[in-house]
Amino acid sequence: MIPRTLSETVDRLKTKFPIVSVTGPRQSGKTTLLKTSFPEYQYISFENPDILSYVRSDPRGFLKQYGNRCIFDEVQRVPELFSYLQQIVDDANKTGMFLLSGSQNFLLHERITQSLAGRVGIVNLLPFSREELDASGLAPDTLNEAMYKGGYPRLFDKDIAPEDYYPSYLMTYLERDVRQIKNVTDLSAFQRFIRLCAGRCGSLLSLSSIATDCGVSHNTIRAWLSVLEASFIVFLLQPYHVNFNKRLVKSPKLYFHDTGLACSLLGIKSTDELANHALRGQLFENLIISEFQKQHLHRGLQPDCWFWRDKTGHEVDCIFPRKNRLLPVEIKSGMTVSDDYFKGIRYFNTLSGETGGYVVYGGNESQYRSETTVLGWKELGKIPLL
Repeated sequence: MIPRTLSETVDRLKTKFPIVSVTGPRQSGKTTLLKTSFPEYQYISFENPDILSYVRSDPRGFLKQYGNRCIFDEVQRVPELFSYLQQIVDDANKTGMFLLSGSQNFLLHERITQSLAGRVGIVNLLPFSREELDASGLAPDTLNEAMYKGGYPRLFDKDIAPEDYYPSYLMTYLERDVRQIKNVTDLSAFQRFIRLCAGRCGSLLSLSSIATDCGVSHNTIRAWLSVLEASFIVFLLQPYHVNFNKRLVKSPKLYFHDTGLACSLLGIKSTDELANHALRGQLFENLIISEFQKQHLHRGLQPDCWFWRDKTGHEVDCIFPRKNRLLPVEIKSGMTVSDDYFKGIRYFNTLSGETGGYVVYGGNESQYRSETTVLGWKELGKIPLL
């Protein structure tokens, strides 16, 4: 198994809570992480119809047999179990009793909030980060390959081509997860909606624009977007609202957790196609910001990342509040550093009174300038985010 950063977080949390819950997108490696990192725990999958029938017909008998040090996989499928778990952990007053996993964050979070609030340490596992792939020696060498391939474990474990993997992944997601989270009757319209979102990655979110292009109502798009967020397909980056006497945009920006899936949704079938694609710059920005998300979430931390943009178009791609300062980060896909790369940070620093910052670009050579540090796309670990 490729070591996952999150395993250390789960190991720490199970000494603090009776239950630890690991959620994340389908096929992000949750089951492999729990089974491999914690072999002393008995593994139970609620995708097994016999187990599912057993727990639904006799939950007390099931928990008498599997009542301690167990991994319960896809546990959101058995909501009736949560009340019994609450009673067991309260009576036992021990830590590390159960490890839960699930691929529908909305359903699992709802069950935890209702029955297990305060008793569960909650963490998220996303596809492989660049940090994890570097440590294993499996990281793609080129930027286009990194964006096109994405980070889902089976692509690396089974050497599956992205053009073979992602269409099947999408159909599984539509048929299983979408129908369970929300009763979407028109899957073809929902699939069109996801593709429209991919075409807007790295852009300001406009629900009305997507609704018009998709041919459904504004409220339907809002509900469908919550489905994509709950199942870890997309996330929203919020604007930083300290205005420095400037009018700011209030809409969030839309990103995908994995650029490989976004490329597939855009119909990109090779790294050569990606190299000349109109959205390559936005996909690169998506790649870097999703890496920032993984650096936080895989350590059990909530991402503290924002963007800044005023009404006249001045923008900084990322703002990280750090103690008594703001750390600006600009993201540029070009391989040659130009003076334009620094305009956003210079403008922001002039308004805010801050100094310094980082530019992440599509090249490989780092440059340590007097005002701003320039880092190649493989050097994200040098930015002091944590």
